[in-house]
Amino acid sequence: MDTRPLGTTGFDVSEIGLGTWQLGGDWGPVSDEDAFDAIEAALDAGITFLDTADVYGDGDSEQRIGSVLDDRDDDPVVATKAGRRLDPHEAGRYTHENLERFVDRSRTNLGVESLDLVQLHCPPRDVYYQPEVFDALDELRQSGKVDHYGVSVEKVEDALKAIEYDGVETVQIIFNPLRQRPAELFFREAQRRNVGVIVRVPLASGLLTGALSADSEFGEDDHRNYNRDGEAFDVGETFAGIPFEDGLAAADSLETIVPDGVSLAQFTLRWILSFDAVSTIIPGSKTPAHIRDNVAAASLPPLSADQFQHVEEVYDTYARDHVHHRW
Repeated sequence: MDTRPLGTTGFDVSEIGLGTWQLGGDWGPVSDEDAFDAIEAALDAGITFLDTADVYGDGDSEQRIGSVLDDRDDDPVVATKAGRRLDPHEAGRYTHENLERFVDRSRTNLGVESLDLVQLHCPPRDVYYQPEVFDALDELRQSGKVDHYGVSVEKVEDALKAIEYDGVETVQIIFNPLRQRPAELFFREAQRRNVGVIVRVPLASGLLTGALSADSEFGEDDHRNYNRDGEAFDVGETFAGIPFEDGLAAADSLETIVPDGVSLAQFTLRWILSFDAVSTIIPGSKTPAHIRDNVAAASLPPLSADQFQHVEEVYDTYARDHVHHRW
């Protein structure tokens, strides 16, 4: 699999990475064995970028990654996140003391001396206007506990503000055929500043896999059930903020232009990789077969102009009014 530079970090990472939210929680239960199998499958398929967070399963995701890597010779880039353990989750609580406490816990969970990359985990808007937060991250890097830092954001506006800080080397953001706004201004600014772009929620919580239908049911502990209207966290994280029925209609329309032998998920990932600003994509999965299919998307031929046009029309018809002004 081809690699792309991750901003100024010096890391070259696989075009397809692995998101491990599913391996910690909020997507239904997953056993240690199944989580280990998923991580092993990703590494065996050539994935060199793993993304996690300290709140995924209250640290389970980090610990499972650490356990697998402890038994292998692989040396992937492991990115984690910090901040969402704050309760209440308020900008004023993003202090050096709290951030260092979270970083130390993640270092222990992952079994490393220094974190490859730590990202602020979708913090409140005011955090981006508090230089002392980024000073604290600089100090953690200077102390040897963090190699690089970035941010994970909900909104384009937050991403644009974050990259005004010289130390921010990466931005993680939602981008897919149903959430296209980042491609307008943010991607251009990220490239101008040589900031790495990590794309999350690429398959819109399963909508863009073609596997969901109006009859699909989700468990009580699956965010696609309990966060459908943003009850637990930003609704943009669930189905990319698209009403479920509109998302299904959009997926059906996209299916009409997917080439034979290619899945809708693979088509979607290849569409995302068409944007040069993207460093890596982190689809999540518990299933080794799905992970291998995702990796195969990186080898697909480029999309045609007609396919790009159809994706744009689908966005305008089913998604733009719901999402473009919000994120």
